Amino acid sequence: MKNNVPSCATRRSIAGAVAVAALTLSGCAGGVSGAGTGGGGAGEGFEYGASQDDVNELIEDLDPITLNFQPVAGSPTSIASPAGTVMKELVEERSNGKVEIEMVWGQAIAGYDEIPDALADGRLDLSYAIPTYSPTEFPAINDLATTTALLPSSPFLGEFLPHAVYNDIGWSNESVLSTYEEKGVVPLTPIIPSAGYYAFCGEPSISESGWQGSQVRIGSVAQSAMMQDLGASPVSMEHTEVFEALQRGTVDCNLGPAAVSAESGLVEAAENLTYTTDSSFPRAAGAFLAGSSFADLPLAYQQIIFDSNALASGGVVKGQTDGAAAVIRQAKEHGGDVSAFDQGAQDILRETSEELTADAVSNGSIDEDIAATIADSVERWTEELEESGLGDQGDTETFDEWYDEDADFNEFAALVYESSAAMDHRPS
Repeated sequence: MKNNVPSCATRRSIAGAVAVAALTLSGCAGGVSGAGTGGGGAGEGFEYGASQDDVNELIEDLDPITLNFQPVAGSPTSIASPAGTVMKELVEERSNGKVEIEMVWGQAIAGYDEIPDALADGRLDLSYAIPTYSPTEFPAINDLATTTALLPSSPFLGEFLPHAVYNDIGWSNESVLSTYEEKGVVPLTPIIPSAGYYAFCGEPSISESGWQGSQVRIGSVAQSAMMQDLGASPVSMEHTEVFEALQRGTVDCNLGPAAVSAESGLVEAAENLTYTTDSSFPRAAGAFLAGSSFADLPLAYQQIIFDSNALASGGVVKGQTDGAAAVIRQAKEHGGDVSAFDQGAQDILRETSEELTADAVSNGSIDEDIAATIADSVERWTEELEESGLGDQGDTETFDEWYDEDADFNEFAALVYESSAAMDHRPS
């Protein structure tokens, strides 16, 4: 599909005059079956890990289809583009070319506030979404996003951990899954924590006292509380306004994820980068979702898309680690400091993160033992990832020097998928 809204017939891209009726799409907006993945499509499925020859034989008589996919990135050249391109490649390879993914960059069909509706009414087939942009509509996801402040932070291991930890948490929360069902969309990955947040400032501000009176642009209520506890004054503004605000001194710092900051050239106006280690600033929570017609796809196609989405999480992490390396390099090139918050400031941030988590739990949508669950999962996954060679090989200040930008993280994605609750929701 292009950037306009195509007809059902065009979206199906049917090749051949005679269709196998039971195995083709039956409409533009079928119902969603179940709170998980909308399984129950017609035809036979295959076991995860089946050989490509077996899959090819199974789907040989299925009609080719074209599905549009709106990823997170604004263009194919974006640092974040692997989050979408890896999934496209996996789907088309696994389907032997029978399922074509047409990329729609830059939210050209629907902005983030409209994505659930566009998926439900058939304008979008697949999309990255950010449910935390609508906290009242997705309360459980918003509360879980708040708990990401409990995660340790680093530009490498610290980007793998959120995906591993919250994959299980997202698939295990009935409030999260039932909300998606109510909105007529199908979760492929119900929660994807965004990249870690860094503070970008015109002047170094690494201590508690250094933040007193600073004007800091933030992106959420939880981040606002954390900056207030450091003595800063949080400011809310559109991302497009931040560069000029930093140049003019309207704000002193911007709190934001690395990849976005690297691509926007923000470091030119705020070259000093400050980061946390013991805990994190709360991350936004994204999701990969399928539209209402997903339930009408042949079962084998559903399984191909679901598996490919899970295995594409390596591309999501790569976009995040690439972004961190880029922004650290840029800060140095502009003569800025790359420094951790001092221990006093981090102690304050940790205390605030625990208070915010307690408040989120009190809302009733997430497990009251969530803090312990996260701590146990972080410990388990840290050990497993370090054993797999995905531990930090140096500190954040030198990350741009020891990070291998040619690495891929396909094995990580498979490890998480095969050992998480996601497998229980695979279409069948």
